[in-house]
Amino acid sequence: MILFTLRCAEGHEFEGWFRDGDAFDAQQQAGEISCPRCADSRVEKAVMAPAIARPRSAPPISPAQMRAALVELRRQVEANCDYVGPRFAEEARKIHYGEVDPRGIYGEATVEESRELKDEGIEVGRIPWVPTTDA
Repeated sequence: MILFTLRCAEGHEFEGWFRDGDAFDAQQQAGEISCPRCADSRVEKAVMAPAIARPRSAPPISPAQMRAALVELRRQVEANCDYVGPRFAEEARKIHYGEVDPRGIYGEATVEESRELKDEGIEVGRIPWVPTTDA
């Protein structure tokens, strides 16, 4: 797997994981990659620094480190996206079909709703939503 920093034609940067460079090229040419902020599918690789692999002797990521990363991910989503609750599938469709202005959203969707969105070509993802405190 390879992580690319991507940029849409509107200048929004985001990251995407791909099997390899050819997988990115194929998905880009098919218009399958879109900006999570504005849904623009005119996406290119952004200039990025090379990743330096850590030595094999490095300790594995601890559960506490993983939890901290998920808490930070939640913080970023909550700070940069609109919460739409159980209307997630409905709002995702409105954005995809141009009925409302594109924006980042998060909320709840059933497994079936998520499957239907993906069948319609609407990119969605599930995030483990951990509590922000240990209490």
